[in-house]
Amino acid sequence: MTLHELEGYPSAESGGTWAMANPKVLEDLKAYGFNLFARANNHTLDYSYGGLLATNRYLNNYNLIHAGAGENLATASAPKYIETHSGRVALISATSTFHNSWRAGEQRPDIMGRPGVNPLGYQTTYVVTKKEIESLKKIADLTTMNTERNVTIKEGFEIDNSNELTFGPLRFKEGSEFKKETKPLTTDIERLEKSVFEAQQQADIVIVSIHSHEMKEGDKEIHEDFLEIASKKCIDAGADAIVGHGPHVLRGIEIYKNKPIFYSLGNFIFQNETVSVLPADFYDKYNLSYKHGVAEALNKRSKNDTKGLAKNPSVWESVIAMWNMKNKQITSIELYPVELGFGLPRYKRGWPKLTNKEGVLERIKDLSIPFGTEIEIKKGVGTVHL
Repeated sequence: MTLHELEGYPSAESGGTWAMANPKVLEDLKAYGFNLFARANNHTLDYSYGGLLATNRYLNNYNLIHAGAGENLATASAPKYIETHSGRVALISATSTFHNSWRAGEQRPDIMGRPGVNPLGYQTTYVVTKKEIESLKKIADLTTMNTERNVTIKEGFEIDNSNELTFGPLRFKEGSEFKKETKPLTTDIERLEKSVFEAQQQADIVIVSIHSHEMKEGDKEIHEDFLEIASKKCIDAGADAIVGHGPHVLRGIEIYKNKPIFYSLGNFIFQNETVSVLPADFYDKYNLSYKHGVAEALNKRSKNDTKGLAKNPSVWESVIAMWNMKNKQITSIELYPVELGFGLPRYKRGWPKLTNKEGVLERIKDLSIPFGTEIEIKKGVGTVHL
């Protein structure tokens, strides 16, 4: 969410719903016990720079510590620290799901940086056989689809350091089998590693939060390869835990070097359909006009709750992960299931309640098997065996 009272212009692009809440919801979050906030996600600039900076201001007014977004790249990528009775904890927040214009910009001695998120970009390459490469080259030549890009490269407005075949916005390379490869952008992962290295020298515990909607083969429960690469690089650099979120559903848990990677913990509070206003862009998308209201627009998008997130029960149940550490070593991880009101009207659903239903624990247990992670379920609680 962005937190303000229409203190920024709606961005031309959003994370799906232009997300804005009254800043007083921070009182609710504090009542829940939250004291450290990850800001980098695909809604951070729903209301442009004004919304981002206003959210910063309200968080600061409530004396809340937050990471992942800021006035420039140094601020957005910096670790933020909180003192606790058990030690000093660092949080680093990044997102792989964002519009390119939302990247925070690096400042120089002669010019200010740009407000935005701490980005974890990635590159996608499609591997096909030699026969398909030749076909793609022929199609590209016949349709002249690469002409404009070739001109911008020739004139120096774009740089192409790749030996791969460009096919419009897509990249292909030759291989013996068909597959899709994703890897983090070098500049972004190196900056993330540098932040982790800094934090592990300044704190007892380092948590890295990564917001990532990207999925493999259309399955929201399976993350893309770049996320696994980035998560493990962060642990190699000194992180103690990776907390993933974004796809609105649970993903598996991997234990790497005795450190947890939660590829997605799903939703905790989810009330994006109780926003009070939406910009004209949202109405235009669904062929609605100024005569229609927010509820009508949301009904049109979900076909009256018959499709989308409202219809998916996996969106409305999750787990709270709690782990104990001693001398920087994990001693236990426990998973407590919560439900958020699947099937209720939109103005009632979205609040988490502890539940003793074990179905969600069974699902995360199954999702964790490919990583060799064993989860024991007993009396409504999941225990991760290390």
